[in-house]
Amino acid sequence: MSVSTPVRRVLDTNIVLDLWVFDEPQAEALRTSVESGSTQWLATAAMREELARVLAYPQIVKRLTHRQLPASAVLDHFDRHAQLQPNAPKAEYTCNDADDQKFIDLAVAHTAALHSKDAQVLCMKKRLARCGVALNPVTTIPA
Repeated sequence: MSVSTPVRRVLDTNIVLDLWVFDEPQAEALRTSVESGSTQWLATAAMREELARVLAYPQIVKRLTHRQLPASAVLDHFDRHAQLQPNAPKAEYTCNDADDQKFIDLAVAHTAALHSKDAQVLCMKKRLARCGVALNPVTTIPA
């Protein structure tokens, strides 16, 4: 039996919402990878603060209420699975959306895969690749 090294990943807030608020079927493999430890989810305190803030948005509260899911349960997933890192230094490339820069900086600093659906991040795919960051790589469900 071989033990594989977890894949380092940075998940932006919308991806975290897909995993545990919207329960997106397309996110199942990534969710399984995070929960099984096949993914080493890297995050910062600022990312947790952003998630907590977004969980209070009216449209998100509506979804949480519909699913009878407290926001604290989503934050519990973050606390259980994310490995907190110090804020990363500014990456070589700047995102047009300042809110997304912290995800880019962390991914670049750790040469980690970055998962995002944000158009301002998606347009940086080639630049991020030059820094060794794979944007939205396919995630397979661990065996």
